Amino acid sequence: MTRIILLGCAGAGKTTLARRLAAATAAPLIDLDEIWRARSQTTPEFRDTLARLHAGEAWVSDGNFAAVTFDIRLPRADLVVWLERPRLVCAWRAISRVFRAGEMHRPGDLLTVLRFIWGFNRRNRPRIEAARAQYGAEIPVVRLRTDREVDDFVASL
Repeated sequence: MTRIILLGCAGAGKTTLARRLAAATAAPLIDLDEIWRARSQTTPEFRDTLARLHAGEAWVSDGNFAAVTFDIRLPRADLVVWLERPRLVCAWRAISRVFRAGEMHRPGDLLTVLRFIWGFNRRNRPRIEAARAQYGAEIPVVRLRTDREVDDFVASL
């Protein structure tokens, strides 16, 4: 298991888990949000960057971006990890992170993020699952719901 894709709602803990997995496996971390924001890339440039980064033999890929990246990422993946946290947990994490020093999340975006979280399972999750089935139905999926399950998964590596 050297090529892992992390999926889940905003606030589910994808980036935190991605950092832990990258450290545990010594695989490079590919943070899709960071790439998207840091370079203000248009979709073709974004896809070119992702194709280059996901060509490696080992990586941990953090982020959904299903519609524009699954055709690149899923055929190379060994495992998909879905973080399936309750909406209230995701909402609390989204709220608390805007007050942490050094975070790029801003209080002005919070209402939009909370709306996204509240509608994620109804709107976004079905689209992500459909794209996953289209581009990587054979890729094993691990579903983690609690901190204990996350800790046990990381320890198992």
